[in-house]
Amino acid sequence: MIIELIHLELRRTLTRPATKTSVKGSQSIIVMTSFFFEVCAESVEAACAAESGGADRIELCSRLSESGATPTAELMAASARAVSIPIYVLIRPRTGDFVFTPQEFELMCRQIDEAKAAGASGVALGVLLEDGRVDVKRTRELVEYARPLETTFHRAFDETPDLNVALEQVIETGATGILTSGGATEVLQGADRIGRLQQQADGRIHIIAGGGLRLASLVEVVRRAGIFSLHGSLTNSNGSAARKADTAQLEANIREAIRLLRTEYDQVAAQTQER
Repeated sequence: MIIELIHLELRRTLTRPATKTSVKGSQSIIVMTSFFFEVCAESVEAACAAESGGADRIELCSRLSESGATPTAELMAASARAVSIPIYVLIRPRTGDFVFTPQEFELMCRQIDEAKAAGASGVALGVLLEDGRVDVKRTRELVEYARPLETTFHRAFDETPDLNVALEQVIETGATGILTSGGATEVLQGADRIGRLQQQADGRIHIIAGGGLRLASLVEVVRRAGIFSLHGSLTNSNGSAARKADTAQLEANIREAIRLLRTEYDQVAAQTQER
């Protein structure tokens, strides 16, 4: 079933860029057009390594070791000046849960303003209710406030009690993407579930697989999930104090990740064209 899903996805088109939006009736359809790799970075050095390594996009954050928080306005601006690929800024005023007070919600709006002023292309955000379900109302308010920036609903998605219900709720908010590990601690463990979510989404939203992504299991994630959109940091050493050797290794890791992703994509694409 997963192999058939991959072939179906590839039949749509075999050229870059990674996504495009079309309209089916009143519903926007996100169509995958190639492979896609987003790097999570928390420094200008890591952002530059991501671009040099061939990443398609950067998710900029701080406190990556604590699952991430919003970077400073200074880091947003410096990173946007340093690279030419799109930057999505993580909008998360603190670590911990995703149930935010009215004051924190206001802060998130100000952080979106900072992302816009810095020249970001999008933001990653998400709000949950106390029972763990998606807070559709407040997430939609943030999505609308962020426009014209695009929005990814981040891994708060994986904290929800029912991923299938949550998927429909996130689509209802107007977000253009979802980052998910399939509800698992790491993306490899949730890869099969991600494949089922991809089928359910049916092009209505861009599903990105991420969370503890490792080079050693990248191909297995792609094969099991049936998608070619991945997200990862690929190193534990890409902070502002990163040594030159660390950023060089990060760039090498990204190059290898993209090589693996491209090879897998090309192989399946060739098989699809033969059919």
